[in-house]
Amino acid sequence: MEYIFVLNYQLSADDSDPDALVERLAAAGCDDAVVGIGQPGRLALEFTRDADSAEAAIHSALEDVRRAIPSARLIEVAPDLVGLTDVADLVGVSRQNMRKLMLAHVGSFPLPVHAGSAAIWHLVDLLTWLRAKAGYAIDRGVLDVAAAALQVNVTREVQRLSSR
Repeated sequence: MEYIFVLNYQLSADDSDPDALVERLAAAGCDDAVVGIGQPGRLALEFTRDADSAEAAIHSALEDVRRAIPSARLIEVAPDLVGLTDVADLVGVSRQNMRKLMLAHVGSFPLPVHAGSAAIWHLVDLLTWLRAKAGYAIDRGVLDVAAAALQVNVTREVQRLSSR
């Protein structure tokens, strides 16, 4: 099955040549990724990877990037952290519709990870809720990628905190 996800990285100063990065990534097996180098010192890779599971797709891509650019530091795997507009776009409804669902189901709607002026949720929590409570047809591949992205991001944070 094909899985679509994004890996975001911080690059070292030594990895500033975009052409060399693209060549190294292709040689390491990342020829199924669109490479984005819009922000200085950052790298975004949008993969469309065929694998037996979302976890396998993400982990193989992480390993390929590690081989190509060992000094790159993973920032996050996406999609994971989203706002209401992001999830509304993903399921094909308006942001207002998502807000109405949230307000109408205060007791069961997933709690945000951050509840500031712009609330943020883990995508897998919202998709699971939308499927179970609101009857939305959620693509299994998208749900699996969101769950695998959350798992990698949480593991990365635990490792970061443990190293302090």
